Amino acid sequence: MEKRKFGRTGQEFPILSFGAQRIVDEHNCTEDEAIQIVNRAIDEGITYFDTAPIYSKGQSEERLGKAFGSRRDQVWLVTKTIDRTRDGSWRSLEASLKRLQTDHVEEWRLHDVRTFEQLEQCFAKDGALKALIEAKEQGIIKHISLSGHTNPSVQLEAIERFPFDTALVALSAADHFIYSFAHEFLPKANEKGLGIIGMKVIGLGRLAQWYEKALRYTWSLPISTAIIGMESMEQLENNLRVAKNFKPMTEPEMVEFFREIMHMVNPDVLRWKAKDWSNKEEWSERL
Repeated sequence: MEKRKFGRTGQEFPILSFGAQRIVDEHNCTEDEAIQIVNRAIDEGITYFDTAPIYSKGQSEERLGKAFGSRRDQVWLVTKTIDRTRDGSWRSLEASLKRLQTDHVEEWRLHDVRTFEQLEQCFAKDGALKALIEAKEQGIIKHISLSGHTNPSVQLEAIERFPFDTALVALSAADHFIYSFAHEFLPKANEKGLGIIGMKVIGLGRLAQWYEKALRYTWSLPISTAIIGMESMEQLENNLRVAKNFKPMTEPEMVEFFREIMHMVNPDVLRWKAKDWSNKEEWSERL
């Protein structure tokens, strides 16, 4: 697979990385299957693994911890905090490390910072960012990150105020048309040398009909890698096949793809850009 530099971290990763949200019972993936899938991914050169404590109440982290075993030093492990406070985030990290069966992670991420109010909470004197800084100073984490699903303006403000190492942002082809991280965030993030990870590539499965084109679109952007959620060995093998044969999309190919999926650009599909996750009708407001 093609490898790309990961911002200013000095690392590089294959374009295909592993989103571990789906290796859980909730997605009909057993523990044994999860362990097999993860190890197959490592065998094929995938080294970047993304998880979070809120994924199935910690089950995703638990299964990664069990799957890695003696291979922990072969992977780049990322988890997150959804808590906006320093103390709550420290508790979250301590629990994550226990489930992951490790004493450190390569990246710790502010999870899904949607609004400027949430950003202010994270940046407050007793906010979550303080915990990330402390954890890095103590060597428990190596890099400080944030993620954004909804409003690129929030993440743009964040990287102006603090030298984040990396950012995970929504970059599906459907995201191209509204509150676009591709248009608004990527130029500045690349200018600042962030490692950029794409997510929501298959649109929570809603773009599965076009999954090869969806992968090619996101990999054609100026990013380091993209995390893809995989709940079966078949999905992993299919994604590996597309990654190994990847060729950037031409502009005419992109235009044709956009024509095919334009009807999918609505709040029912792009729930992360809806007013809230249960809202199928209204877009989030950019305040």
